Amino acid sequence: MPLRIGDILVELGVLTEHMREEILDEQRIVGKPFGELAERMFGIDPRVIEDAWARQYEQIAGVYSFEKGGPQPDAVSCVTARQAWQFKLLPIRFEHGELMIATTRENLPRALRFAATQMPEVCFFVTCSPDELADALQGVFPMPGFGVATIEQPGPRLARKAG
Repeated sequence: MPLRIGDILVELGVLTEHMREEILDEQRIVGKPFGELAERMFGIDPRVIEDAWARQYEQIAGVYSFEKGGPQPDAVSCVTARQAWQFKLLPIRFEHGELMIATTRENLPRALRFAATQMPEVCFFVTCSPDELADALQGVFPMPGFGVATIEQPGPRLARKAG
């Protein structure tokens, strides 16, 4: 069974077990997501919550290897080279009418936001290593000077509203 976000945050040393239990008690009362409560009650950085969520997602979905199969032309045609490199994602194939997209765990939240707002296809994500993603992107969308450092470079953060 995959770890819960609270367990991941304790494992990372961001929360104590007592803090996790306080959040769970509050969650039972107000019904809000654990991450939202962790931010509000203990000032946990939203990026840390995103990372914990991505770790949880990776435990559920597993890690993809391009040895299982490379990108299919019909899937690749769903994004441009600029979008693929900018959002650090690569469509792999269609499965049961849904588009499988590979990205790294670190880039999952940003890639998911892009797919949810800009792609008409129903998508699901798999994660892979930065090296594998960079190699696969170079194979499909060659960009001189781009590589694993491009994939590992943090993307811009969305501004958060105060309050």
